[in-house]
Amino acid sequence: MEKIFVGIDVAKQTHWACAMDAGGRIVLDRAVENDPEAIEGFVAELHALEGEAVIGLDVVGSVARFLEAMLLGEGFALVHTPGIAVNRAGQGFAGGERKSDPGDARTIADLVRTRPLRPVLPDDDTLVALRLKVARRRELVAEQTRRLCRLRQLLGGIHPGLERALDVTCKGPLALLARHVTPAEIRRAGRKRLIAHLRKTPHLRGVEALADAALAAAAAQRIVVPGEAATAEMIREMAVEALETRARLARLDRDLEALLERHPDGALIQSLPGVGAILAAELLAHLGNIARFPSADALASTAGLAPVLRQSGKARGWRRARGGDKALKRIFFQSAFCAVRAGDPLSKAYYDRKRREGKTHTQALIALARRRVTVLWTMLRNHEAFDRDRKAA
Repeated sequence: MEKIFVGIDVAKQTHWACAMDAGGRIVLDRAVENDPEAIEGFVAELHALEGEAVIGLDVVGSVARFLEAMLLGEGFALVHTPGIAVNRAGQGFAGGERKSDPGDARTIADLVRTRPLRPVLPDDDTLVALRLKVARRRELVAEQTRRLCRLRQLLGGIHPGLERALDVTCKGPLALLARHVTPAEIRRAGRKRLIAHLRKTPHLRGVEALADAALAAAAAQRIVVPGEAATAEMIREMAVEALETRARLARLDRDLEALLERHPDGALIQSLPGVGAILAAELLAHLGNIARFPSADALASTAGLAPVLRQSGKARGWRRARGGDKALKRIFFQSAFCAVRAGDPLSKAYYDRKRREGKTHTQALIALARRRVTVLWTMLRNHEAFDRDRKAA
């Protein structure tokens, strides 16, 4: 059966769809409102076309989730056309500097017609929940990082000795700063009250050493910095927010672990050395169904871990990929780093061999990450847990 290639420029309120046949002739070109009735009418038009429709979307998930669900429910084949590919391809046409939704839809349809693209497959509730919670966790971590950097900056401005003595990424120092910040406050509280305050926070260790460090920093500073009271008030507020965010992150981590237990590949991925619950959840959220990747090379290319050929005239060589999914690349790189640091013998042996070959630390870790992509893809394809003895043999 002849195929019809459809491109949809996804938007929040109004999508634009363009369909063309194998010869590039446009057979449908119109706007589609993002509501059930309009999408059902669009689906009826697609079914009326003479050919099997293959639909390309420039956005997956997010605002396109409702559209995806309706199209997948109707049995259409969906593929993903990344936004950067649409942008680069559009620049190759006449008037490529112009930007319009109909133009983007035609570019997407042409890419679907001429290029092999990765399929969009339906997700189950567990995978969608994983994706949402992983995204939320990433947002909270980014907010927490900014908050703690700002807190350290403020604390260093009025009480530099205390800023050097405390590690604000830990719960104990944050509990201290939630109430006592300035040198005068700490001296006035004294060791006994400081320890009593810290012991109100559950599961806190080393409270005596923390109180002593704070008192030593307070004893070394007698000057009162202008604006100290207002700055201290802001530091206390940020410390309370940081403690609340730590609790929210802990709850999210427990939720992710529970979701991994329900996912059929959760325990399997965690059997790979260097992959814990959080990295496994992030990996599943970004990968989705492994059937989207026909080979380990395709997965490595998506993650930006496959080397890229650079050839011009007689010069020919390979260079590191600059593209790819940066989040997926970070996951594989971080898991490789964790495996080496934890002393996994196979990962450490491969890393050491690359170092002996003259690779730098980062280059050796990237090479190890690329090797682990093949291992993980094989595990998921065969649905087999990592077997250290089998790999060693």
